[in-house]
Amino acid sequence: MTALSATHDVNWFKGVAEYAHVYVFWNENRIVGVGSISSFWGSLTESILLTIFVLPEFHGQGIGSYIIDTLESDELFLRAERIEIPASITAVEFYRKKGYEYKNGIKELDDEQHYRLEKFRKIS
Repeated sequence: MTALSATHDVNWFKGVAEYAHVYVFWNENRIVGVGSISSFWGSLTESILLTIFVLPEFHGQGIGSYIIDTLESDELFLRAERIEIPASITAVEFYRKKGYEYKNGIKELDDEQHYRLEKFRKIS
């Protein structure tokens, strides 16, 4: 997390906000979590969940589920037939409980040390 926080500073986060819908979650005047959703490489039928973090001292309190629920109510999620998420080793099982499965059934880390997960939706 220390290495990640060194590269994911305010300017990096502002860059994400230029192309994604970003949500910031507060608890008593303190940011405790963030999450964002974007189209997947400009697609109208695919989206990607990004930048999902909860402060470690707030794990296990339902904030992560609330973030995912919020992202899954966003217009970019609702229009998508497929949603992808790059999952860290420690978060992969959490996302699987939220209905995401290994992309193409492949359970291995990518070059960024993430598992690629996805969820499919039927659009009516």
